[in-house]
Amino acid sequence: MEYSRLEQNRLEKLERLRARGYEPYPHRVERTHTTAEAVMAYEAAEQAAGGEPDPEAVPATLVGRLRAMRPMGKIAFAHVEDGAGRLQLFFRVNDVGQEALDTFAGDFDLGDFIEAAGWMMRTKTGEVTLRVGSFRMIAKALTPLPAAKDEEVDGEIVRHAALTDPETRYRQRYADLAVNPWVREIFKTRAEIVRALRDFMDGDGFIEVETPILQPIYGGAAARPFTTFHNQLKQELYLRISFELYLKRLLVGGLERVYEIGRDFRNEGVDRKRNPEFTMLEFYWAYADYEDVMALTERMIRYTVQRVTGGTAIQYQGLEIDFARPWTRMDLKEAVAELSGIEVDGYPDADSLRAEMRRRKIEASADAPRGKLIENLVGEFVEPTLVQPTFLLDYPRDVSPLAKSKPGDPSTVERFEGYIAGFEICNAFTELNDPLDQQARFEEMAEMYARDDEDRHPLDEDYLQAMRYGMPPNGGFGMGVDRLVMLLTDQANIREVLLFPHLRKTGE
Repeated sequence: MEYSRLEQNRLEKLERLRARGYEPYPHRVERTHTTAEAVMAYEAAEQAAGGEPDPEAVPATLVGRLRAMRPMGKIAFAHVEDGAGRLQLFFRVNDVGQEALDTFAGDFDLGDFIEAAGWMMRTKTGEVTLRVGSFRMIAKALTPLPAAKDEEVDGEIVRHAALTDPETRYRQRYADLAVNPWVREIFKTRAEIVRALRDFMDGDGFIEVETPILQPIYGGAAARPFTTFHNQLKQELYLRISFELYLKRLLVGGLERVYEIGRDFRNEGVDRKRNPEFTMLEFYWAYADYEDVMALTERMIRYTVQRVTGGTAIQYQGLEIDFARPWTRMDLKEAVAELSGIEVDGYPDADSLRAEMRRRKIEASADAPRGKLIENLVGEFVEPTLVQPTFLLDYPRDVSPLAKSKPGDPSTVERFEGYIAGFEICNAFTELNDPLDQQARFEEMAEMYARDDEDRHPLDEDYLQAMRYGMPPNGGFGMGVDRLVMLLTDQANIREVLLFPHLRKTGE
């Protein structure tokens, strides 16, 4: 590969170090404290001494990336950063020797990783600092990290962020994390959210399980799968689009409350709310219905918000979202009628509803069944208005093949979707547990969506076999964890909460 002038300069420094017997990438390092632990240890020593402690009272060996360097002849200052924070290093010729100080000034660069041993102190300006007695390179950075730039604006120096272009940030997440502390905070918060969800489910008596990612038949959602091939078995397999059918098999086996947090894969469009690979939480709860699941959803999300933020209200893109009060409940048909002007019960088939939508200049696919057209009305007219936490209830049967019909209304099922800040956050059913009805639904869906690969739902004979052994009544739930992270970190684009989002090839 071709190296830039700056990279060539760093390669020369690397070779100089090796020529003098220094290994820039040692096998082992020593560390006694993080930067935060070193500061706390020194402050504790100050408190115990009632003032300045003995100069060698708090020895420490720190490691991290060099973030600032100020060689000044017989002394030098630097800042080292690790996962816990930053701390100042102080080098002086009397402690490290002239040769070492010259090596630091001449062969170390910003971005290099350093191991520094010495004693904690406080400078005259009050900054807790490590007075370095010895140090060494532990990883030479050959490519400089993106550097902040100073620009004069109206006679004042303004510092611009080091890496701001979203495309570059997503493609080089390693550099993004290295130079933008706020990005690291997003992913620390993400970990806290997942931990809170897991703790809530465990505390509510659910068992965490793992189900197959490679599946011989995909199902549990309306989506186009990714396809692969197992060479030894000579078998076409699919990356799962949902956990649902495997988790409900476990209810048949006697596990009454199960959940999984993991990856789903859908070979579909990419936008600010969708990525082909995403994280889901799904649970299935024997002897519960969608009313029970709604109550649990409110508790779970409120718990997570409080655990992560310390309160029950958040700011999201300038909106205040309140999780303290009960979620609003809206009937889907009533919401569509109020916001689109179309009373869907007046259009009993797809053709009549399609004609009415087109009469109103609303896009309506020629192949879409009635339920899909209703979903389109929800997406265009209803979804953007649902800012505060809201459950939208009772969906068309023909877009919900795994949900139980409402008593007395076979065309509608007991299903809800949860919305916050204008987008869907979760989806849940009173699950269908009649194997004969389920088989008929699968066959009906296969015929209805014969021309629509994205919504085709293949018949899973093994799942039907499991149901025939007897499946208890149950409620099921699925939530996009990435979208919850977007909400709780105030991010408008899902790529901001995925460490490595999928992108087009460079140049396309």
